[in-house]
Amino acid sequence: MLLSKFFSVRFFALLIVSIFIGREADAQVNKQASYALISRVIPNAATHFKVEEIPAINGKDAFEIESINNKIVLRGNNGVAIASALYYYLTEYCHCQVTWNGTNLNLPVKLPKLPAKIHKNTPYQYRYYLNYCTYNYSMSWWDWKRWEKEIDWMALHGIDMPLALTGQEYTWYEVYKDMGFTDNDLKSFFCGPAYFSWFWMGNLDGWGGPLPVSWMTSHRDLQQKILKRERALGMKPVLQSFTGHVPAAFTTRFPNSKLKKTNWNNGFGDTYILDTHDPMFDLIGRKFLETQTRLYGTDHLYSADTFNENEPPTDDPAYLSALSARVYQAMSSADPKAIWVMQGWLFYSDRKFWKTPQIKALLQAVPNDHMIMLDLATEIEPVWKRTEAYYGKPWIWNMLHNFGGNIGMFGRIEGVAQGPALALKDTASGKLQGIGLTMEGIEQNPVLYELMTDNTWRTEPIELDSWLKTYILNRYGNVNAHTINAWQVLKKTVYNGKDIRDASESIITGRPTFDSAAVWTRTKLNYNRKDLLPAWDELMKAVPACSKSDGFQYDLVDLSRQVLANYARPLQQKWVKAYEDKNIADFDKYSAQYLQLITDMDALLATRKDFLLGPWLADARNCGTTPTEKAIYERNARNLVTLWGDEKSPLHEYSCRQWSGLLNDFYKVRWQKFFTEAQAALKAGKPMDAAAFDKNISAWEWSWVNTQKPYPVTIKGSSILLTQQLYKKYRTKMGADLK
Repeated sequence: MLLSKFFSVRFFALLIVSIFIGREADAQVNKQASYALISRVIPNAATHFKVEEIPAINGKDAFEIESINNKIVLRGNNGVAIASALYYYLTEYCHCQVTWNGTNLNLPVKLPKLPAKIHKNTPYQYRYYLNYCTYNYSMSWWDWKRWEKEIDWMALHGIDMPLALTGQEYTWYEVYKDMGFTDNDLKSFFCGPAYFSWFWMGNLDGWGGPLPVSWMTSHRDLQQKILKRERALGMKPVLQSFTGHVPAAFTTRFPNSKLKKTNWNNGFGDTYILDTHDPMFDLIGRKFLETQTRLYGTDHLYSADTFNENEPPTDDPAYLSALSARVYQAMSSADPKAIWVMQGWLFYSDRKFWKTPQIKALLQAVPNDHMIMLDLATEIEPVWKRTEAYYGKPWIWNMLHNFGGNIGMFGRIEGVAQGPALALKDTASGKLQGIGLTMEGIEQNPVLYELMTDNTWRTEPIELDSWLKTYILNRYGNVNAHTINAWQVLKKTVYNGKDIRDASESIITGRPTFDSAAVWTRTKLNYNRKDLLPAWDELMKAVPACSKSDGFQYDLVDLSRQVLANYARPLQQKWVKAYEDKNIADFDKYSAQYLQLITDMDALLATRKDFLLGPWLADARNCGTTPTEKAIYERNARNLVTLWGDEKSPLHEYSCRQWSGLLNDFYKVRWQKFFTEAQAALKAGKPMDAAAFDKNISAWEWSWVNTQKPYPVTIKGSSILLTQQLYKKYRTKMGADLK
């Protein structure tokens, strides 16, 4: 009891200091942070801009833009609003664009003057960003330079509520060390850096480790930089709270504690969850928040997901209500202003369990003004519509869009253009207070993210055709009939969002098989393969006018990659038929064409850094301070995008990537081995032993994961020339073969 009171007094003292310092910083840093952002984004034109403050509108962000005395005056109530004003000016008046995959900042020599003052205010209190999974599928190896770039992107696109989880492992390290746990106790608790998302959500312990202390301390320092910058721009980061996940050593350190073993059922060991009834639950929850606040400050927003892809032990509403109340109590007893930010993923992924009584029980145990629900995949299935808008809780409309960091062209473009505004106007939408991006991986399909964030400053649905024309102009530097026609085809094919949940993958990236799909390789498309080819035709015709555009080059490579990846399926059907017909000549012919397709794709992707394996591995190794650490991190990086777990992992290929280096050295080699076995079986006149092959190839995959080898980190060849060559080589053949 004395220990508990000591923690509470210390926490309140820290909280008061944090709030005071934060308010002072808001008043002093806002303009400085805004000017610094402008200088980073457009360094050569920064002196032409002036920053001024205006108040928020009904507590929500607002901005103004005006031309005064040869200056572009950007006004806003915080740094995010000012950055949004800058981006509005850049996109609407200078026809520029900033995306992960292609940037156009070719400003006019003389900046355009505005004929009249522009005023915008957002209808959304919150603009949320990130998913736990993004921290690994895309961000595992980011340094400050990359984070600084992303925070600028966030501010330009109106994000004010980012999930901020970097450095959480250090918080837990301090907490458990202070409770008497040794480094040896924690060795099997902390996972490798590529798996933090699932460690934070309580799904796994230890996998990919051991985690060096040097990682923890360096990422503590990195998190402090991240939060300082986000807060200076007026963002309110969401930190983590305690949900009961504890080290296995808890069973010996606190043998009388109430623990529950749980298993994620994806090939990993059990994890231990501390029962919320145990007095230690509240103590650890407050100790965690105290330590976190001392290290990172607080904006009173805490993420806590109690049952991420793990079912509760009972569906008794009384149990679920009491559990939810105690999780909230662990936050609020330390921070009375605490707001629980809950992902609504469980209501989508496990709907058989989470029916109306169970959802109501979980949510209604927490005061409405102390919880925000993330409707995590609204564009796929709006859970708010079957929960009476989360039974009175404030909630956020999110686009999930991407699973596993896969890079297939895909999106529900019509739904994203219309959905947020339609929900805003719907009288049944309750306390809709925000929009957000909750993708598992970024740095793909930039059009969807430009479109979604453009909803921030609108109350009406976006008219997609006119929006696309502006998008093309901003991205390519000009707009013409060919690019318009190409995007109309893309809108109706890859971006129509029908029939499938998320982007399809090519059979190329699946573990070799005679079947149409491997475990995680979803080859079903939301369009006919042949229907995408006219988009390729039109972009090829646009090359003379657009070839100097970075965004155009990316789009041309990405579309070429997609049509080639699609073509792998009919090629597979040819060699499968040859095998079934026992036609060795045709089998050799079509399997050779299949391997050549992979080789050609690898060469194409080598022309864009967006599609290189090398930087992913090099960035991982650069995080290490010793050869041992570098080896751990490279193994993590290789594993996540291939097997995910060990050689028997059921998740293999879940996070597959069509990257240069990975195609030639991993996917193609697997297929070569498969074809060798199949050919030998054909010649021997007996069926191929698929089970034996699967066992052997999984061992080879595990060996690849544990290999250390550098790959190119710079591009090779010309994107334009390679696409022209491949178009000439494949286009006519595809037209004949694709149905």
